Amino acid sequence: MKQRITLGIETSCDETAAAIYHSQKGLLSSVLFSQIALHKEFGGVVPEIASRAQLEKINPIIEEALTAASCTLKDIDVIAVTCKPGLPGSLLVGVCFAKSMAYVLQKPIIGIDHLEGHAFSSFIEYTPPFPHLCITASGGHTALYLIEDYGRYSTLGHTVDDAAGEAFDKISKLLGLGYPGGPIIEQLAGQVNFQDFFEYPRASAAGLNFSFSGLKTAVLYDLVKRGYYDLEKKQFLKPGDLQLQQQVASSLLVCIADIFVEKLAKAYKQYPEIKAVTFVGGVACNRYIRGRIVEWCTQYNLQLFVPSARFCTDNAAMIALVGNYKAEQGKFSTLELDIL
Repeated sequence: MKQRITLGIETSCDETAAAIYHSQKGLLSSVLFSQIALHKEFGGVVPEIASRAQLEKINPIIEEALTAASCTLKDIDVIAVTCKPGLPGSLLVGVCFAKSMAYVLQKPIIGIDHLEGHAFSSFIEYTPPFPHLCITASGGHTALYLIEDYGRYSTLGHTVDDAAGEAFDKISKLLGLGYPGGPIIEQLAGQVNFQDFFEYPRASAAGLNFSFSGLKTAVLYDLVKRGYYDLEKKQFLKPGDLQLQQQVASSLLVCIADIFVEKLAKAYKQYPEIKAVTFVGGVACNRYIRGRIVEWCTQYNLQLFVPSARFCTDNAAMIALVGNYKAEQGKFSTLELDIL
């Protein structure tokens, strides 16, 4: 089999990332510039700021990835770039840069679905058996997949409104806490031993779909009812009440973990042939939720594969990996590639 070196580029949201993947040696480098500090004061990602930062960072990030892998542009055989979904301005930066490189270097290009990248991100470090279930959970997306082989997967369910990570961010903002919300919520919940104080509704979308908008609203109106939030002023009235913040955070986290386990259980009844579970995306960094899924998998003698934290959040290693197996399958794009 011919050796192949793939350059992966990821600019779907607020991360600028590049990685080099070798078809036989695996990942050679993975470099990322995070914009969290740029968006923190706004409590979330500002699209215009994100795309401007992508423009500034994409060239030096790619150069750094090449240097770390001891490669030059001449060594690259394939260029893989995220083309969907994401912020249009950010996606355009990556796709236009990749197309320009492909044209000048006369290299093939492959457009990659960001969600497919996440779905196969566990393969950067592990070799999960097929078929398996995959939960992807991040600030922008939450979905459940049946993974049957490289590039062969079907969506069993997806969020019909807010994603799990988005719920963490919004509730954190509601409580007057910082951004991103996930790590803050987990830290506060851990301080009260992950107890369920308020028993928020576990209602989710039908079947294997997810819905977190109703949960977010339930938390909001519970705070209003208790006199802790002013709807007119859109203001949390007890910013110094650490105990309340801990209890809300803990109840929210337990509720979301329950929803994930419930969806896994439903999927397993429909697909008892699965051999493992993978948990990917930024929310997979959450140790409590990960632990709950481990407990569930143990009951059914299923293996759980979770990427390292740097491969859970947005990264280019997963884009390069997917680009590599798509190249093996001959699934190339043209220079007419556009964002979707």
